[in-house]
Parts: sequence; structure tokens; C-alpha cells
Amino acid sequence: MSETKFLNMDSLSFQSIDEDAELIPLMTPEDEEEINKEELPKTLPILPLRNTVLFPGVVIPITAGRDKSIQLIKDANNGKKVIGVVSQKDETIENPTVEDIHTLGTVARILRVLQMPDGNTTIIIQGKKRFEVDAMLREDPYMEATVKEVPETRPENMDDEFKAILDSIKELALQIIKESPNIPSEASFAIKNIESSSFLINFISSNMNLAVKDKQELLAITDLKERALATLKFMNLEMQQLELKNDIQSKVRNDLDQQQREYFLHQQMKTIQEELGGGVSYEQEVEEMRTKSKKKKWNTEVKKHFDKELAKMQRMNPQVAEYSIQRNYLELFLDLPWNEFSKDKFDLKKAEIILDRDHSGLEDVKKRIIEYLAVLKLRNDMKSPILCLYGPPGVGKTSLGKSIAEALGRKYVRISLGGLRDEAEIRGHRKTYIGAMPGRIIQSLKKAGTSNPVFVLDEIDKLSSSHNGDPSSAMLEVLDPEQNTEFHDNFLEMGYDLSKVMFIATANSLSTIQPALRDRMEIINVTGYTTEEKVEIGSKHLLGKQLKEHGLTSKDLKIGKKQLEKIVEGYTRESGVRGLEKQIAKMVRYAAKSIAMEDTYEKKVTNSIVEDVLGPARMERNKYENNDVAGVVTGLAWTSVGGDILFIESTLSKGKGNLTITGNLGKVMKESSTIAMEYMKSNTDLLGVEPEVFSKYNVHIHVPAGATPKDGPSAGITMLTSLVSLFTQKKVKKDIAMTGEITLRGKVLPVGGIKEKILAAKRAGIKEIILCEQNRRDILEIKESYLKGLTFHYVSEMSDVIKYAITDEDVKNHKTL
Repeated sequence: MSETKFLNMDSLSFQSIDEDAELIPLMTPEDEEEINKEELPKTLPILPLRNTVLFPGVVIPITAGRDKSIQLIKDANNGKKVIGVVSQKDETIENPTVEDIHTLGTVARILRVLQMPDGNTTIIIQGKKRFEVDAMLREDPYMEATVKEVPETRPENMDDEFKAILDSIKELALQIIKESPNIPSEASFAIKNIESSSFLINFISSNMNLAVKDKQELLAITDLKERALATLKFMNLEMQQLELKNDIQSKVRNDLDQQQREYFLHQQMKTIQEELGGGVSYEQEVEEMRTKSKKKKWNTEVKKHFDKELAKMQRMNPQVAEYSIQRNYLELFLDLPWNEFSKDKFDLKKAEIILDRDHSGLEDVKKRIIEYLAVLKLRNDMKSPILCLYGPPGVGKTSLGKSIAEALGRKYVRISLGGLRDEAEIRGHRKTYIGAMPGRIIQSLKKAGTSNPVFVLDEIDKLSSSHNGDPSSAMLEVLDPEQNTEFHDNFLEMGYDLSKVMFIATANSLSTIQPALRDRMEIINVTGYTTEEKVEIGSKHLLGKQLKEHGLTSKDLKIGKKQLEKIVEGYTRESGVRGLEKQIAKMVRYAAKSIAMEDTYEKKVTNSIVEDVLGPARMERNKYENNDVAGVVTGLAWTSVGGDILFIESTLSKGKGNLTITGNLGKVMKESSTIAMEYMKSNTDLLGVEPEVFSKYNVHIHVPAGATPKDGPSAGITMLTSLVSLFTQKKVKKDIAMTGEITLRGKVLPVGGIKEKILAAKRAGIKEIILCEQNRRDILEIKESYLKGLTFHYVSEMSDVIKYAITDEDVKNHKTL
């Protein structure tokens, strides 16, 4: 038998054998009284122990490795769980006989049996009563003997001398715990809470560092008072040894002078650092930093600052938290690309090819980039401009940055600013804080490795402020060409030149960008794509990309331009191409599924296959209808997903001249209808309308699709044309649409979104368009191919609109007013 102590003087605290084992509570006098009432069995299986002695009330774990012991434990655990435990006279004997064991032992109850991974069996047992072997009944398969109880003699009524002995035992035990560095302080709590005098003596006797022979002698003492004195004697001896040991250690420590102590600690620290850091000590680290700094392209100010901070780190204790912050700070200095620039490519023809290859349309943006390259080629010291690509989602603003970087031959860096609330994300944290780090601008430059990358600031319109500061205000210094030569990062504590960085910001809306920040950027409007451009993008880019992502090739699926056009017009309504890409992905999945399931399918997609896979078309465009009804006029509108046409309807009913406006219109459109009505009333002679009519009829103006909110000044001339047609009962010219703002004087003012509106008109089958004279410049910027088949009438007065839009032909079933 081998034995592992459950509780000893070196670790005098309760411990669990495994995670599930519960802590065994201290024995109380009531528990002891209950044990004394239990009858001792006449026969017991005898378990010999190699190197320990079990005392009544004490709980210890025992590891059994011998076959006899394992069989005994198994049978006892299946039975009454009561065994007799005795100690061997010689622990080296592997198979002890009756002559090799002590006759005095302790009755034990098995509390738990645990199977160890090494095949041994561990049991937790608690001593109950002392017994003496009377006669051995058998030795196979394990020892079994008849036993008799050995009673314990206790002092009557706890005489004063016995109480004094118990107090001395407790006091000495607490002193031993205090003096011994290996015994946890929790052990004193256990000693103080033992109430039973018998259990206290047995507990201390079991856990003292005594030989088995001495512990057996203590167990054999029947008189409790006498056993207490013997225990106190052994404890005094142990206390003397402990004091002597501590005294010797104290003298040895005092003999080490300060120089020896520091040398010893330095050697230890060096060994630990070599083990953890791959053989580099902090002294070598400092030297490596100094060597690297000699290769950097620093100016005098930066070099002087670095040398000062390096000397500061060299004076620091490597164990303090500030040391790691200082090291990170100096590593950032070494990693930043101070005055390191990539060489720009000035092949403008190749740059045009790259931009045209990656992006269809976006002519204004590509033109601006080529202009920038041309100027940079002539003046190599030019500061980089701050461009802001403004437009709806999915039009390629972010991906355009990659193409620009490739065209310039620069590194590409992108950070997303959407939802960023903490100013420290831009300017960095102050170096005084643990965990401080530089801002994302400096971190990105470190990652790029050059000081002149193409830097995309994505979603700059979604910066927001909070109690942590206003990041948009911090961006003012970043994006100001007059200030960013000395951009100050809180962590870096020095100015860093950002003037050579080409910043490209992207935004979906200009209204949420701080005015001062917007003023520092050159706004380029990325309006979106025409149907033709979307078809080209789908054919050249999106289809091939989706085929590759789904593990297919161009041989597995072919989508013609007519089918792509059907997908664009019937299943998407957007300025960008993200929705188109999703629909193409559905078509590709249709092919992938058929191939995986080994089904036959048409590799060349037809219109019917498009409808089978994507379902019925959901986004039918508005088409021009007819001009047979008075008061119905086609207007042009701009939406966040492109241009569209809308119809303005008006009708008369008997009444007192009230004006009703419906169609979920905004404040501006309601004002436009009121202005149109008042203009008509003040110009009856010009329009050929009797003034009395306005007091006899109510007018109702309606814009269909009432579930969609509509607002803006673009419908002003459309509403006036509708009212003129209504009151004169004259037809509106066929296949004509218009957009423009009006005033009470009859002036026509320009509006925005012309390109999108023109494309919407063309899709709807419109042939003629009325625009403000000042919008002529917008038409000149549009490709001629987009304007093919359209006739434009430019007007400045409302009378010109009436001249172009209203015919002399009466409508069918016209009313006589």
C-alpha cells in the first residue's frame, strides 16, 4: 500500500481529490458521540498501509496498487463499507503477512472510491474507532480477522490541566502554521474551529511530520491526556526544528551583500528573458533599436527625440508596466515609414486603361484622376488633393480606390469610419495610459510601409460624436492640405507629414458631413450607372466574379446582354450594382445546383429561364401612357436609386374654389402646387381662362403612388402645366416630360439630378424634354449616346413651357367651363 496525505502540516487545509469531491467537514463532539455509539463488527477485512497511520475521526486518501487491496476495497465498497486499517512494520514488504503488521489499528469507513488513470484505485476513508486484532481468520484473497475494541480513557469533567494541554496544542499549532512558509494561512482557521478534544489530538498527530513508528506509538496510548502530552512533546520538537531552520535561512540571506543580490537577480532576469524572448535580453533589445534607428530616414528633430526616449527606456526597470508602453512607442517610431515613398507611375495611357478596365462609366471621376496624374507628372512636389466620392451605395466608390492605387503604383489602405465615435481612433491615446496605442491613421501608414499611399476613408458621412469626443473635428487636421504636413497623433507626440498621402473619402450623403470638413474636400458626384452601363458591368465583371466564387467557369453558364438587361430593369431598382450582383449570383447558383445534382440544364440563359429562376419581374418601370385626359402631365424625379418618371394628375369638381393636394407629398411639392395655382389666377388673360371659373370649381391635384413619400421643387412646371391643361381642357403634347422649379412671377429655375432624370425618361419612351435654360450645361456633360432620340426645349419663362407643352387640340369629352 502507498499513501497520499489528505491533510498534513505542510498544507494544513482541506483539499479535494477531484473536482466533484466535496470538502469533508471537521468532526464535532456530536459526531464523535455518534461514532462511540456504533457497535464494532466482530470480523473485519484488514487493509495494511505502507507509510501512514490512521487516527479516529481523521479523513485521508489511500491509493491501492496491490491486487489483494483492490479486491478488498471492491468487496467492502459493495458491502457495508467498513474495513480495518493497520500499518506495516516494514513498508518495503510487498506482500505482508500477520507477522508484518501491527495488531493495533483503526476501523475505517469508505467515503468514496476513485479509479485513477494509471489503473490504481484511490479511496477516501475516515477513521472511527481503535481496535486490536484478536485472531486472523484468513489471508486469501485478503486478510480477515476477528477484532476487539480498544476503548479510550478520557479525563473526567475536563480537568484544568487537560484544558491547559489542549490550549497549548492549539497555540503551538497556530505558531507552527505562522512560522512555516509552506503552510497556508487557511490552516489556522481549521485548527481554531475544532471543538472535540479527542479529534484535535488525533488531527494534529495524524498531520505531524513523524515516522510511522512514532505515530503508531501515539495511536497505542489509550489515555487521552497522556496522548495529548506526547503529542505536545513532538510538536515542541518540530517547532524547535522550524525555528532553527528559519534562523539559518535568515543568517544566509543577511550574508548576501547588495552587489551579490543584484548580480543574482540580474542573472535570473537574463535567464528568464532568454527563455521567454528567444534569447534576447532587454539590453540587447535596446542595442538592436539603436542599430535600426541609424538606418531610418529621420530628420534631426525626430532622431533627437528618439534618442532621448531610448535613453529613458534604458533607465527603466523592465518589470514595470511603463516599460512595455515605452518599448511599443519606440517600436512604432522604427516601424513608421518616415520619408519613405513609393515611386509614382506617370504612364497616363496605362492609367486610363486600368480605370476603364475596372469601372464602366464614372467618367468625371476618371477624368479627375487623370488630371491629377498629369499635374503630378509636371510638378513632382505637388500636395495630394482630398477627393470625396459622393453617391448612392453600390456604385463602386470604395473599389475605385484600389484602381486608383494600381494606376498610381501606390500602396492601398482603407479604414471604415462608419459609426466611429471615439476621437482617439483618429488621434490616438496619450502615452500615459496603459494599453495606449496610436490612431488608425498612423497605424494604417505603419501597415502600408510608405508615406504616400492611396488612403480610402470609407463612409465619412457616418462619423458621429459622443462623450469620447468628435471624430469629424479630428478629421479636419487630417484632410486639410495646409495643416496635415504636421499631423499630431497623441501617442506619437510628434508631427507626421500626411501631405503626400492621397486621401479619397466616400459618402452616401453630404448633409451629414460637417460643413468645415466638407469644405476641405473636392466633391465628385458619382451619380450611378445607366442600364447600358450596368449590363456592361454585369457582363465584364460580375458574372465572371460569381462564376469563380461558385466554382464554375464561363463554359458552365452564359448570360446574354438582353437577359442581363431584363434582370437590370425587371429585378433591380438602384443606382449601383449590388442588387444586380445578387440576382446574377442566383442565376449562377441555379447552374451550380444543376451540376451538383447531375441534372440537365440550359447553359445559355433565356428570358424564360430568368423568370423561372428569379420569378416574375418585380420592378416594372413607369411607361408613358397617353395624353387623352386633361390635367395629366409626365414629370421627372430623382430618387436615391436613380431617376424615374411620375405623373401629375388634376381634376375639377363643382365647389367654391378649394385646392386639395394628395399623394404623400412633402412641404416643397405642396408649396409648388399652391404657387402654380396662384400663378394661374393672376395670369388668366395670358392663359385664356375666365376668372369666375376659380370660384365655381374645386381643384384636386394628385401624384400617384401615395405610399411613397415625394418632395422637391422639380415638379413645379409639371403642376402648372397640369392645371393649364385642366382649365383650358387642351391636350398635353404627346411623349413629352418636364422638370423645373417655378416662381410666382412665372420664372423657371434649374433643378438637379438631370442625368438620372434623362435616363429615366429615355427608358419610359419619352421623346421630348422641357428643362430650364440653366440646365443646358448639365446636358452638355452627358454622353451623346445617352441623349440619342431625345429633343430638349430650354425655357426661362412659364409661358415658354405652356407653348411647348400645351397643344391647341381639345381633349376627348372635354368640359365646358
